[in-house]
Amino acid sequence: MDVFIANEQEIPVPEARLSALARHALDCLNVDGTAELSVLLITADHMRRLNARFAGEDRATDVLAFPMMEEEEGSLLLGDVVVCPEVARANARDRHETLERELEVLLVHGTLHLLGYDHQGAEDKARMEERLAQVISTFPSE
Repeated sequence: MDVFIANEQEIPVPEARLSALARHALDCLNVDGTAELSVLLITADHMRRLNARFAGEDRATDVLAFPMMEEEEGSLLLGDVVVCPEVARANARDRHETLERELEVLLVHGTLHLLGYDHQGAEDKARMEERLAQVISTFPSE
């Protein structure tokens, strides 16, 4: 599995750990070994623009997922998980959590969205939360 991380913002983030977590998540979720996942870390302003354009909400959010699910040259392109560390940092403070933990949860949350998980109804939300907890709890802590 290939995970590509593009960090286009200035807040220090544990890129290697996030990459390892993404691989772990894909493995836990039984995703084909040829899968490719892109993770983009962006500024709040960039996230606000993406959220306005694709979700119709003119505000920065913490994570967006853009599924592709396309086969290309023997690889399965899952799509892009876009994370905003600036919003994640504010959320982490509100939850009395570390930025690193918040980023981990957002990465797995976004990856689950790429794979078709959602949280619109109570059953779907419970299923998604269960899978997220499973992935996070089986990933070694630092």
